[in-house]
Formats: sequence, C-alpha cells, structure tokens
Amino acid sequence: MNVYARARRALVIALLAAPALAAPPAPPAALPAADWMAIREVIGDQLAALRAGDGATALTFATPGIRVQFGTPENFLRMVRDGYAPLLSARHTAFLDGAVIDGATLQPLRLVLPDDTVQVALYRMQRQPDGRWRIAGCVLAPSTVQAT
Repeated sequence: MNVYARARRALVIALLAAPALAAPPAPPAALPAADWMAIREVIGDQLAALRAGDGATALTFATPGIRVQFGTPENFLRMVRDGYAPLLSARHTAFLDGAVIDGATLQPLRLVLPDDTVQVALYRMQRQPDGRWRIAGCVLAPSTVQAT
C-alpha cells in the first residue's frame, strides 16, 4: 500500500469515528435504591462514630486515600472537630436526594444547628473495588433554608 492509499484510509477511519467522538456522553446511570441506602448507612455510621469520639471507627468509613492523608484516628478526629464542627453539633439531620454528576456520586445531608441555621454537608462517595461505598470527601455549605 503506497503513502496516498494509507493516508486516504486513515482519513476515512477518522471521518467515520468523528461522529462518535463528537457525540455528547451518555447520561450517568442512576444508582439503584440499594446503593443509596448503603451510602446513607455509611454516612450515618461515620457520624455516629464521630459523635462518640471514636476516630478509629469513623476513619474506617473513609476511602483509603483519606485514611492515608490523615494517618491516625486522632488526626482525623481533630480535623473533623476543627473544620466540620456542624456535623458534630447538629440537632437534626436529614438526607436529601443524592445525585451522580459527571461520574461523581454526591449525597447531601441537611444539618439543622442548635441556633436553627441550616447547612448542607455534601458528601462525595466512592465505590471501592470490593463493592462497598466509602466517603471520599465532604464540603459544608450554608443553606438559605431556616429551621423553625
């Protein structure tokens, strides 16, 4: 095959592949209800451990990367107390509808604080190779909702 034939063949392959490359990605598959239940259980169990001051148990619900980042249960518990105090002080919590956005599994948790302000803890969840869900991160954000 000469140079022109190879170039023509490559051009035809590229033109045939272009529509597939330009097509928008398929929307992420919704998670089954059992996965959302498992995710909420992991978050709830970690919150219970944190509120009990059990950093070792709380850390088991985090991804391996989070566990390595904080190293010890004491460091993890200190980080939560310093940066995520609303998780510990909330007088009421309620799970909101989770979502899969751009491949990230997100589970929001409404926190009603003792002064009736509301925050949302947005958990990023990650399925591990063994199939279990673990917490890969959490961000606290204020809410415009006011508790009554």
